[in-house]
Amino acid sequence: MDFYILTLFPDMVEQALHTSILGRAAQNGCIAIHAVNIRDYTLDKHKKVDDYPYGGGAGMVMQAQPVYDAWKSVAETLGYRPRTVYLTPQGTVFHQAAAKQFAKEEALVLLCGHYEGVDERVLEEIVTDHVSIGDYVLTGGELPAMVLVDAVARMVPGVLTNAESGQAESLEGNLLEYPQYSRPEEWNGKKVPQILLSGDHAKVDAWRREQSILRTMQRRPDLFEKAELTQKEREQYQCRLP
Repeated sequence: MDFYILTLFPDMVEQALHTSILGRAAQNGCIAIHAVNIRDYTLDKHKKVDDYPYGGGAGMVMQAQPVYDAWKSVAETLGYRPRTVYLTPQGTVFHQAAAKQFAKEEALVLLCGHYEGVDERVLEEIVTDHVSIGDYVLTGGELPAMVLVDAVARMVPGVLTNAESGQAESLEGNLLEYPQYSRPEEWNGKKVPQILLSGDHAKVDAWRREQSILRTMQRRPDLFEKAELTQKEREQYQCRLP
């Protein structure tokens, strides 16, 4: 899968996304990260890409021309109009189901805004999805773009070495992951739950399922309402809600 990130700070993106699991996936050819420098497409001799907003107000606005030409270069490379995500607090909040949907694309373009935003006209022309990673404001779209790439790339075949690790983890079925333990068996007076030492895989799976449900109820009751539970489980745990 190809990720094209339209940004004013390509070094920031390149350094972060070519390490750890994503770096290995890029080396193996499972994904490709392309940081497209919007400044390379401005017609201004001083590489300026922003200007004052019409109507007045504080800050600057990214101009339509360099953003559009950067996007157009990607579209021409691909030979079609790609799905294009604008990272903005005004977008739909990103979640695991969205990561799975984006992972079905052969290529994904991510537009990182800065200053007071991007000229609305180019957003109307190129953007297919407006996405937010949370209800707060950051200095630019690079960090949200990297969050999205990390989450989506995990869904791409071959990125994770363990085929199950992308399935049995937090937020699958809108449930948080169960508690995890490693050696030693006792640490600081705290012991690993005995059932995990039993060797009975069926009982371990049942315990983990129960812990996932209980943890979601306690920490994310909003998710619990949307959790994929059997009718028996919902009746069993619903009565425990505060």
